[in-house]
Amino acid sequence: VQLLESGGDSVQAGGSLTLSCMASTYTYSSTLAWFRQPPGKEREAVAAVYGGGGTSFYADSVEGRFIIYHDVPERTMYLHMNNLTLEDTAMYICAATPRLLAAPLTLQQGQYKHWGQGTQVTVS
Repeated sequence: VQLLESGGDSVQAGGSLTLSCMASTYTYSSTLAWFRQPPGKEREAVAAVYGGGGTSFYADSVEGRFIIYHDVPERTMYLHMNNLTLEDTAMYICAATPRLLAAPLTLQQGQYKHWGQGTQVTVS
């Protein structure tokens, strides 16, 4: 199973960016998520979504600014980030597991089976 992120970039504060995670083997009955690791800090949850995009979950820090969704035909998960702040600077990493997690497990990194390598987002 391979998870491949893309879309990381350097953006100005207040800007927008969309990250992609190709998750070729994940369709329905799965949970996919984005985590991030800011420089010098621990990895933290950003958002999660059920396969097919029916239900999503967000960390308080991004609620109302970020949107997560999963396009099954494209086998790709997206994270659309709006109104970016300096605190959003981090390595963004996608994760997935082949089961539906109940909240609040959806934002717990120990629940995920597969991980990508990450894509860097820098806000200045």
